[in-house]
Amino acid sequence: MFFLFYFIFIFSNSCYHIFFSIDGVGSKRFRLVLSDELPRWAKELNRLESIRTYLEIAVQLEALVGDVEDAALFVMACHTGNMFSSNLSISSVSDDNTRKHGKLLQAIKAMNDIEQVLVTIVKFHPQWQCLLRSVDVRVDKILAALRPQVFADHRALLVSLGWPPKLLKSENGSKQITGVPNPLVLMQENKRRNYSQSFIALCALQHLQDKREERHLNSNLIKRENQNLRLWAIGELVSPIASRMEYHFGKWIEQPEYIFALAYKVTQDFITGVDDVLQPLIDKARLISCSAKETWAFAMVQMLSGFLEKKVFSSLAQEYNVKHLKPDVLSSWLHLVDLIIAFDKKMQSLVNLDTCLLAESGNFEGPSRGMSVLTIFCDRPNWLKIWAKLEFKNAWAKLNTELKEEKAWMLSSKCKSGIDTDLEHLLSTIEDHKAPPIAELFLKIIWEMIERCQTMPSILLRAQFIRSAAGRFIWYFFKILLLRFKSTELSPHNSDDGTIVRACGLINAARYIWIKLQEWSDAVDFLEMKIAENDSSKKIHDNTMDNDCFFAEEVRSLSEMETNWLVEIIAVILRQFEILSWKYIQNNDNFEEDQDYTNILVSREAIDLAVSNDFVEALDALKSWLCIVKINLNRKDFLDLWRSIAEGLDHYIPSSILTNEIRFPKIGINQFDADMQALIFIFKPFCARPHAFFPCINDILKLLKLKRGGANHIQARITIQ
Repeated sequence: MFFLFYFIFIFSNSCYHIFFSIDGVGSKRFRLVLSDELPRWAKELNRLESIRTYLEIAVQLEALVGDVEDAALFVMACHTGNMFSSNLSISSVSDDNTRKHGKLLQAIKAMNDIEQVLVTIVKFHPQWQCLLRSVDVRVDKILAALRPQVFADHRALLVSLGWPPKLLKSENGSKQITGVPNPLVLMQENKRRNYSQSFIALCALQHLQDKREERHLNSNLIKRENQNLRLWAIGELVSPIASRMEYHFGKWIEQPEYIFALAYKVTQDFITGVDDVLQPLIDKARLISCSAKETWAFAMVQMLSGFLEKKVFSSLAQEYNVKHLKPDVLSSWLHLVDLIIAFDKKMQSLVNLDTCLLAESGNFEGPSRGMSVLTIFCDRPNWLKIWAKLEFKNAWAKLNTELKEEKAWMLSSKCKSGIDTDLEHLLSTIEDHKAPPIAELFLKIIWEMIERCQTMPSILLRAQFIRSAAGRFIWYFFKILLLRFKSTELSPHNSDDGTIVRACGLINAARYIWIKLQEWSDAVDFLEMKIAENDSSKKIHDNTMDNDCFFAEEVRSLSEMETNWLVEIIAVILRQFEILSWKYIQNNDNFEEDQDYTNILVSREAIDLAVSNDFVEALDALKSWLCIVKINLNRKDFLDLWRSIAEGLDHYIPSSILTNEIRFPKIGINQFDADMQALIFIFKPFCARPHAFFPCINDILKLLKLKRGGANHIQARITIQ
């Protein structure tokens, strides 16, 4: 400090002599000071200020570390291993424990103060790495010696309380376990006080450790996972009772339902006592958003997951590689997953019993999603692949039995027939879309596979499982749809109604599945999974694909199939109409000769002209096809179909007439008008004004009906232009 003040005094003295020298403000010396000496002096001042700050912080840290070391030495000097012995008096034990607890909290408070200073250094003085490392090394040494002592004292206290309790078997030897007494509820006042102090100290020590880890991760730009469901003090309760439970688990490897029953029973028996005794202590320790019930259940789930991973799934994964054991592995693995899913739902219901009904709604949000035995697959991607393969095989076995049944591909009798454009936006059920039952069964199997991984904590791994199991299953079913459509053998020469009915059923199935996959993709869970995939730098093979849609590629493929099949049906209908109307179009006598009416001197209005004989068959076939398609095709696609057919006919007939250069006398015009009115009338059931969909035919009729004067006028206008 003396040097700093001395430097300021010299600096101010120099400035005085410069500004009040005889040379004046505009002198060369003054300009030299402004350009060179002032920046150098400012830099020196900053350096001295930095040194002063460094020395102050270093002295502060030295004092805090000294306090921590003194308090830690006192704690280590107290041998608490025998503090809970019956030979010692209650008063002496209480006094020693109180002093030790106070020193421990003092040490933890000092380390928290140190941590606050270190966070400030990291934020504002990152160049002081040597100071950071030296303090961290000293604090780490203290924690390395202090933490085992604190844990040992806490475990000794639990033993004195009678923890862990003995697990009582039922008299009949079944999986039902009788009630287990909770020593936490039965604690006497002095032991309750000692346990409360030890619990709070352990929570404070963990909070300190979390803050230190968070600082290190933030300095390395690493994202830290949520640790709200892990509490050392509750882990110390689960660890000793887990060893006793695992003894029973080992006897039930071939009967895993007993394992889950025991784990749930113990969790249920203790969860009320844990909540009543430990939640006030957690609140007193100021652990924000930490629930004793959730933490207890989470620790029990982690314990069960560890046992299943080591003793059950590891052996099943090895047996999967043996060819003749694969069928047994499939049934055992899927049965175990069924038990896990049921157990997760029961645990979720147990935790949320007094707060909400998430288990009933099937939602697993927030920290509770991590409370799942399926965490086994989070660190074992090879096991996740095996599970996905087994789910796919099981799903395919379910569907394969139904694929061979023709009833599964037939249109349901509940499906509505006809066109109702007013209710088009309300289409939602399989009957509305006229899809065959196989589509509903397929979607049901897909959704069951998706739901089986909903409690898996990792969003990205859930997405990978769905891609490997449900996604693969979807593409296999698409191949089945393609093969069945190819086998329909649609042809303009094939008049079999069953062919067009089967084709319509496949289009309806594709559209219904397309709608459902799109609905699923709009759900929050699928949006989260898609974001996780994008964040993991997953390569997108098609840049035109909607990257915000989870099933974007599947939806795009279904849309293409639906469109292609619809176009193929339209082409067949138009081609058949062209074949049947060829004679009508090529026979100019239908229009140019007035042989039937040459001797009749009456007006057109008095003549009731019938449809041309050569045109009747084409119209009849067109009407028949449209009726069949209307009954069997979904409303949206049928709307597109009949409009496309109308557009095709409106293009085909005028172009054919112009190509053949047909000349229309008066009666020929009337006959052509009658034929076209009959054609347009076929589309009358589908809309109120079908003439609007035949603009070319309407224009030709207008031109043919023009009187000679009007025609000459139009020809003159065209010539002028």
